[in-house]
Amino acid sequence: MTASALFPRSGRLEGLLQRTSPHCDARPAGVVVSLLVLHYISLPAGVFEGECVDRLFTGTWREGDPEEIRDLRVSAHFFIRRNGEIRQYVSIDDRAWHAGLSNFRGRNACNDFSVGVEIEGTGEVPFEDAQYAALGRLVERLAALLPLEFVTGHEVIAPGRKQDPGPFFDWDRVERMLPSGLSRATAPEDCDRAALEKRMRELAAAAGR
Repeated sequence: MTASALFPRSGRLEGLLQRTSPHCDARPAGVVVSLLVLHYISLPAGVFEGECVDRLFTGTWREGDPEEIRDLRVSAHFFIRRNGEIRQYVSIDDRAWHAGLSNFRGRNACNDFSVGVEIEGTGEVPFEDAQYAALGRLVERLAALLPLEFVTGHEVIAPGRKQDPGPFFDWDRVERMLPSGLSRATAPEDCDRAALEKRMRELAAAAGR
């Protein structure tokens, strides 16, 4: 692996298919990126082909794409397809919009301090071996670039609102391939629900003003 692949000046990793998402912004000043958040996605739901996810993340649409998601402004740093291909949409230096209202160990707004990885799948079928292998390679590279401490799922940091990466995701398998210094955090107590609910009430109150 080349030095530029390990330490990309642009926050983009060499050897990956690069896309540009407009759905991102700067991280808060001085933030330490310590969390990796795993998700699943398929568009339309359960369809593992085509480029609908790509168009969602890049904000481009074609006739026939699902109308209900055309106005969404979401993204992830990385997307792992069923065949193991990895695409990057947002620089790891920037904040992707993948977690929404969320809390990890007392800290709200997980987008601020996390990297988001979407894995093509659903909560109804197993993921592919190629996807686990690709995730392992990606995590190893990210751990060399960022002071990551924990890997978690969207369902953990947004309980009741999200269920990904879901019941078919093999957390034990992923845990075995985590590099030294990076730990799995998928216990219910890894989310401070009281703090998250308080934040939701604050946002609801602000919206009603």
